[in-house]
Amino acid sequence: MIIGFILLLGPLVVIHELGHYLVGRWFGVRAEAFSVGFGKEVWGRTDKRGTRWKLSAIPLGGYVQFAGDMDPTSRPDDEKFAALTPEQKAETFNAAKLWQKALIVAAGPLTNLLFAVIIFAAFNMAFGKVTALPLVDSFTPDSPAAAAGMRPGDRITAIDGKPVDEFDSLREAIWPYPGRTFQLEVKRGGEALAIPVRAAEKVLKDRFGNESHVGIIGVKAATPRIVPVGPVEAVGLAGKQTVSVMKMLVVGVQQIVTGQRSVDELGGPIKTAKYSGEQLSLGWLSFVSFAAFISINLAFINLLPIPALDGGHLAFYAAEAVRRKPLGARSQDWAYRTGLAFVLALMLFVTLNDLASLLPLGQG
Repeated sequence: MIIGFILLLGPLVVIHELGHYLVGRWFGVRAEAFSVGFGKEVWGRTDKRGTRWKLSAIPLGGYVQFAGDMDPTSRPDDEKFAALTPEQKAETFNAAKLWQKALIVAAGPLTNLLFAVIIFAAFNMAFGKVTALPLVDSFTPDSPAAAAGMRPGDRITAIDGKPVDEFDSLREAIWPYPGRTFQLEVKRGGEALAIPVRAAEKVLKDRFGNESHVGIIGVKAATPRIVPVGPVEAVGLAGKQTVSVMKMLVVGVQQIVTGQRSVDELGGPIKTAKYSGEQLSLGWLSFVSFAAFISINLAFINLLPIPALDGGHLAFYAAEAVRRKPLGARSQDWAYRTGLAFVLALMLFVTLNDLASLLPLGQG
């Protein structure tokens, strides 16, 4: 489990921080520190540009601290900046143009997304894409679709007004919404019908006992075909797959916030370590696929508009662009403190949640 976690999180953190570092360097911003992990330095070396590359004691992330930053959260240090020479000021993060700052900050999450696209594209090239028409071949037992009046041979053309071309589109549209009623447009012979179907909730379990709650309407397609794809199509398909995972994460968070899903479905570092060990035991293909999913998760989390995260910085820059001036130092300081407290509280909550789910009451 620990080996899988290290092999998973270490490279993803490096990839994320390299995005910040490389774009910052492109714009002439000097990095003072590049750390994998937080807290006390365990090992490090300083390169000829003055950047301290180091491993730190708490392996739950990382950071790049640019010249002119007060701390790893990239809060500007105005006093430190004022004491620098003009040459030193020119290579600080503070001196960069607003659009350059935004690109430097956005580069971390975008690099994580690019990493996922590369993995998905490689898988698509190697194995092709699975395709099946949205044609009902048969039904599962107690199928909600059959109960609603659908029949074998029906071709599903749209869900809630959105066109459907592939059978997989049904899964993407329905799985996140157990209990929701969908308006399915179908063609039966030459007749067009609108059939409302309420998705049932199904608990899926993998071989390790991990559960996921999904919505199903109980229809089966005919045997799918595997179609080879070229490089361009593989990348385009990978982009769609990455966007699909991002949408799923957005929906999941919305449902947890509104109470439609249990907070037990949130996972923290302990669950991630558990899942990474399980996927590693299944082989490198499963592990690399899981790494792509976690990379998208990291991008999503970092893009949330919470101060101390990349999304919080981007929100500040958006406000600055509208106001034509940055927010006051006091306002930014309080926002960063509040954001950092929220992130730490959330980390504590998901860790306790992990422990509660993995060590149920009554077990020794």
